[in-house]
Amino acid sequence: MAIRMAQYGTGHGHAAGKLQSMLTHPDVECVGVYEPDAERRSTLEHADGPYTDVRWFDRVEDMLGDPAVVALASEGRNDESLAQTEEIVRAGKHAWYDKPAGDDWTAWQRVVGLAEEANLQVQMGYMFRYHDGFGKIADWARSGMLGRVFSIRAHMSTNVPVSSREVISAHRGGIFYDLAGHMLDQVVWILGRPSRVTAFLRNETGEVPAFADNGLGVFEYEHAMATVDIAAMEPSPPARRYEVYGTEGSAILIEPFEPGTEIRLVLTEARDGYPAGESRVPVAGRSRQALYDLELASFLKTISGEQPPDRSLSHELLVQETLLRATRGLS
Repeated sequence: MAIRMAQYGTGHGHAAGKLQSMLTHPDVECVGVYEPDAERRSTLEHADGPYTDVRWFDRVEDMLGDPAVVALASEGRNDESLAQTEEIVRAGKHAWYDKPAGDDWTAWQRVVGLAEEANLQVQMGYMFRYHDGFGKIADWARSGMLGRVFSIRAHMSTNVPVSSREVISAHRGGIFYDLAGHMLDQVVWILGRPSRVTAFLRNETGEVPAFADNGLGVFEYEHAMATVDIAAMEPSPPARRYEVYGTEGSAILIEPFEPGTEIRLVLTEARDGYPAGESRVPVAGRSRQALYDLELASFLKTISGEQPPDRSLSHELLVQETLLRATRGLS
């Protein structure tokens, strides 16, 4: 029996892809979309893509109040989505929630608490969890194959137009706020909660004065350090690198990590079927849409009781806390 889902909001950059995943998954009946902005809805109704033939809810109550709808994709703009996700959870629905989890730390803690009390799943849209390269490196690091991890370096810059920079400027941290969660999801999965966070959030271009277009976060641990750097004006296609260094090995996802088809692995001695020295490990280079599909498949298995969540709610809290420590000085 298909799981009935709907989508709340369309303003997130991943929204169309997430809707496409729901429309094409054989175990999902996507019953419609609600977009609070009438002008945006009208534009999407007449555009090509997944919104063309979808049902549109005229009132959010009709969507949230439908007892047959089990889960919703929360895909509003970043300044809308936390409040919308709280509505979803309060309506007794599971939430497939696109990143990041808002600027209001107290509200995000409240939403997670409500979900825990109601036994609801809130799964964040960090799609690189389902990227074969990131997955292998995380498994190697967490298993001890690389020895004690002492350094993680991540570079995830992009190139966004001025119009998008103006929208994102509503959030302190700018492009770092928008994208760093993807890399922090990996960093804290491997290293846990950093003891100290220092961020450098700069405006280099001056095109949108309120927008931090060049950000660097330094995340310190007792015996390790991670750095994440993200800019908004790197020429396309961006390099996008991810590197993990341990005392007995290192693993670098060869740039660009999207799609990412090879890992440079170095080991001090042969382990787990890999030789000592340098080797190249091929990984599946999946499209962004394929990663969304894997996200959804995991979410469905979790809410159906077939598997525990790939990341706990405490992990989802930690990622957002770490991001807000960098962008808002959260202590």
